[in-house]
Amino acid sequence: MWYLCVFYHRLLDYRKPEFESLADLFGAFDNLEWKVPQHHHPDSPFHYVNLPSEDIARNIANRSILVKGLYEIWGEGSSYEELKEAINSYPDDGKFYLTPDTTFRIVMDTFGKKIAFNDQTARIQAMDYIPFQGRVDLKCPDHKFWLMETDDSSTNGLPPVVDKRIFFGREIGGADRKLLPKYQLKSRGYLGPTAMDAEVAFLMANQAQAMPGKLVYDPFVGTGSILVAAAHFGALTMGADIDIRVVRDGRGPNCNVWSNFKQYGLQMPISLLRADNNLPPWRPGLKEVLDAIICDPPYGVRAGGRKSWGRKLLKGAVGPYTVPEEKRTGHIPSTAAYSLAECVHDLLDLAAKMLVMGGRLVYFYPVVRDSETLDVEFPKHPCFKLVASCEQILSYRYSRVLLTMVKIAPYTDDIKEAARLQHLDFKENHVKWLEEGNLHAAVFSPEFPLSDDQETKGVKDTKKKYRGKYV
Repeated sequence: MWYLCVFYHRLLDYRKPEFESLADLFGAFDNLEWKVPQHHHPDSPFHYVNLPSEDIARNIANRSILVKGLYEIWGEGSSYEELKEAINSYPDDGKFYLTPDTTFRIVMDTFGKKIAFNDQTARIQAMDYIPFQGRVDLKCPDHKFWLMETDDSSTNGLPPVVDKRIFFGREIGGADRKLLPKYQLKSRGYLGPTAMDAEVAFLMANQAQAMPGKLVYDPFVGTGSILVAAAHFGALTMGADIDIRVVRDGRGPNCNVWSNFKQYGLQMPISLLRADNNLPPWRPGLKEVLDAIICDPPYGVRAGGRKSWGRKLLKGAVGPYTVPEEKRTGHIPSTAAYSLAECVHDLLDLAAKMLVMGGRLVYFYPVVRDSETLDVEFPKHPCFKLVASCEQILSYRYSRVLLTMVKIAPYTDDIKEAARLQHLDFKENHVKWLEEGNLHAAVFSPEFPLSDDQETKGVKDTKKKYRGKYV
């Protein structure tokens, strides 16, 4: 059946991928179809979507963050006369909700224009040709109907509508409007400089299909914003971070990652590890235990990536530096710069080993924009299929893209070698600025590329050498 999906007019690139991810979660992705209403632009928040049942439509709409409402449309038109004719033509067996023992409410909504309250009331009262038999209940009606009117002007900065369009239909479901205010960062007890915005964190959790019974892991957990969103949907959570002060201490016994979960009454993470994504702590042979990995890898805008870098590593030894027994108490391991190219390669390798078949890897990837269109080759791995890429523009020069990848093949030694070669080719030929591990370097375009020695020294030395090129 076709339903009218009305999105919130924000994060335009995220809207359909989130909906499609939830449709896949509820078993309706194979039959999913989209079409744009008459006279509407593809960026319009109005889209028709074909779904197999009303129950599935309701589940998707109620779980979504960007779906304002999903409606069973009784009629549409370019004028109220056309709308009346369409509603009167709607089959009577579809109007079985209009019974004496039900309550209802009609809500007026607009896009691209404002209508005074008195005019809204007049429009609603003019719909007395619909044979409502129940009574009006403005607070908690059995059925909520929506009258939606769009503007026909293209001068307001919104997606153009060639002709005014009016819709009327019964609400099937919609996003919980209290969810984001509840989880907004400004009211959260423990935050860091890289805390993920609540809305985006919930979108990431939906892309990963977090739900009860699934184990979700964040290898760059920070203050836990992404795991909070996954836990809200009932998933078991687990996190790691290289900074032990973040995962262990926080700002005191009542202000840490654990207290964020306690604040919202969510199930606590099963574990928070001090771990290095470059040297993962998993025992040999452990694999396919995670249902999803969701993360925001460090790429040098607010925080640069770090990896373990003991003295033996600096001298070229094979293994990591081993801390003497007498110095273990209170020891904080030394770290070094961790380039984004290496970080993403390690992340894909970890996900290939640890995700179950069909598991999802959801992570942000920074992009430097050289033109108005995004033409970027993203990191690849033989174990994964890219199913969604959602761009969020950060400035006129660069943006970040939320990548959603699904595991489609088991991890083997042959795939490990193929992935290594694929990574080397990607690093060499596609985004050489990733080798610097610092997005600012890409934005300011240093004239000369880094040598191997300069890359080893890290980002600070690079800034000193090219300071004249930066400012």
